[in-house]
Amino acid sequence: MDAKDVAQFLKSNPRFFDQNPQLLESIYVPHPHGGRAIPLTERQIVSLREKVKMLESKLGEFVRFGEDNDAIGEKVHRLSLALLGARDFAATAHALYFHLKEDFAVPHVALRLWGKSLLDGTLEGSPVAADLQDKAATMGAPQCGPAAGNPFLPWFREAGEHIRSIALVPLGQTRTMGMLALGSEDPQRFFPEMGTLYLRRIGELSAGALAARV
Repeated sequence: MDAKDVAQFLKSNPRFFDQNPQLLESIYVPHPHGGRAIPLTERQIVSLREKVKMLESKLGEFVRFGEDNDAIGEKVHRLSLALLGARDFAATAHALYFHLKEDFAVPHVALRLWGKSLLDGTLEGSPVAADLQDKAATMGAPQCGPAAGNPFLPWFREAGEHIRSIALVPLGQTRTMGMLALGSEDPQRFFPEMGTLYLRRIGELSAGALAARV
């Protein structure tokens, strides 16, 4: 009989140790963190303690994630209130820039709109090449990744040479009316695998507020 046979026997006879309780005290196994031998019952206690520690660690992660999400949700709420209170396009754009930079700690923000009537000389109304408009229209959702080679990088002008990661948020639901670009010097601030739920919500809020004021 080998180890597999023993394991299979014990699985097939779950009451074996109930019927032979003396074995639990007489069987000794190696301690998982040392060379000494310990009773099987003590080994089970050690295993249970390790599982409890692992579960506590997982619970701590969930709590931290929840706290982080609550904090982000509060920031999105403050942004929403600022956008609702803006009286015109200039105030709306200012509120968007301010909260993204100060509340969300995004160092570089670029906004472009097309198909709208904006005042001459407004940076947000600067001409956007047709291929970039098409790219924004086909994104469908926010995209994050490295800045190198990104066709929207020139929107950040002189700051572009320092930016290492970008988040692109298309604006508009039934029809794309613009793009919100976020840039950071940190290569890992916006990475391809990151979640974009809050970016999408920020985009929806921004598009609604901007569309109503241009």
